[in-house]
Amino acid sequence: MKVHKGWYGLIIQLTILMTYGLASPLAVAQQPNILLIISDDLNTRIGPYMKVADHTPNLDRLAAAGVRFTRAYSQFPLCGPSRASLMSGLYPETNGVTRNNDQLGSYREETPALANHPSLAGFFREQGYFTARISKIFHMGVPGGIERGEPGGDDPDSWDYAYNVLGPETLSPGNLELLSPKNNHYGSNFAQMVIADSLEGTQTDYLAASQAIAVLENRAGKLPANGTNKQRIKKEAPFFLAVGFVRPHVPLIAPESSFSPYSLEEVVLPPVKIGENVPEMALRRQNEKIWGMDALQQRKAIRAYLASVRFMDQQVGRLLDALDRLDLRNETIVVFLSDHGYNLGEHDCWSKSSLWEGSIRVPLIVSVPGKAFEKTYGSISETTTELLDLYPTLVGLAGYSAETPSILQGKSLEPQLKGSAESSVQRYAYTIANGGSSLRTSRWRYTRWGSSTDGGNEELYDHATDPEEWNNLVGQASHTAVLDSLRNALDEVQGNVRR
Repeated sequence: MKVHKGWYGLIIQLTILMTYGLASPLAVAQQPNILLIISDDLNTRIGPYMKVADHTPNLDRLAAAGVRFTRAYSQFPLCGPSRASLMSGLYPETNGVTRNNDQLGSYREETPALANHPSLAGFFREQGYFTARISKIFHMGVPGGIERGEPGGDDPDSWDYAYNVLGPETLSPGNLELLSPKNNHYGSNFAQMVIADSLEGTQTDYLAASQAIAVLENRAGKLPANGTNKQRIKKEAPFFLAVGFVRPHVPLIAPESSFSPYSLEEVVLPPVKIGENVPEMALRRQNEKIWGMDALQQRKAIRAYLASVRFMDQQVGRLLDALDRLDLRNETIVVFLSDHGYNLGEHDCWSKSSLWEGSIRVPLIVSVPGKAFEKTYGSISETTTELLDLYPTLVGLAGYSAETPSILQGKSLEPQLKGSAESSVQRYAYTIANGGSSLRTSRWRYTRWGSSTDGGNEELYDHATDPEEWNNLVGQASHTAVLDSLRNALDEVQGNVRR
């Protein structure tokens, strides 16, 4: 372990002891490391959020040492805008990123007024952290950008080190089966490939995990005494390591052993119930409009999605194993999340870019070491949460609350991580996509397509009785007061976001 020298170092160590409750000054060398893991297109139908045995055992393991946020939501169910939002701590309408693009500099180029606003990683870099990106954190095309080894819409100023995986994706040695006859774009269609287990090391996420482990080895390794050669960057600094896994983003590619636990015969398509008063804009992602899959192809797509999730979970396990092996776990905050959710046939809608619960709700697991947090290990928080809450949360956990950028639009989740009583203040999760805006509270979802309220373009769902969002309550006299309240709340939120 590395120990700070002198009185300044002693002050740092005592501060960390008071904050994290660790037993001995020698147990902590520095402010906490941060490992941020982002999955791509992952919904909440995984072990920590459902009673699903042996599906995501490594995420289950992480959840047992942290807090699961069960009402966490993306601010835009599309890769580029969502990632720019969570990394900037700003809503998409504020930072200007409302589409996928590969412009280096991300939101800081899109909106010049934000040129000096650091990303989440950039903030930690400014505090002296060693910051590293492995694979997709800001937008990066899958499979195209990955196949070319491109940086996508990354923000280079965020990182001391960045690694673009050049993975085979659709060029992998196997049979690429197109499952969606109406769509030949392999970044948005449904296609599957089962590869031999012996080839797992060729795959994008395996390569990403391997490079991330190399970074961990680098940061934990003992420097040669009195060496005069160039050594690691920021030798004694804590690290902020961001690792992006692209699965289960399409194409759905995984080893045979990841497919084998899921029998195609046992895959059941979700029931489809669509009320007559559901706006057409809410149904843009229906199967026949974009993909044209028959029932067998739909079941294959779901099975391949499950296999891709399983393979991604295995890579998470490799990272957690490396933290344990290198004795880094007790000084490293670990965060796992997805950029947005994903529909797999609910409402006959597929993929992302919808404002249904399934395409907006995301897994969010935060594991913080130290006695102050142990009492919440394995617990859940039902606080309505936005992904942009992550920025102020990590800044505070690392001891930089006083330096928090005033422009941030999220709220810290530190109280929930410490087990404090839930606040009675109403929290909203705000999401936009394709001309629509949606507001989620602890009980209700209200969605409006466009700005008016008189054209059959609204949706209201009561999650206490209708978690699948089958019954649009707009037009029912018994819910007029709730509808009016949420209309006003959405107007207020939008006024604050767009000012």
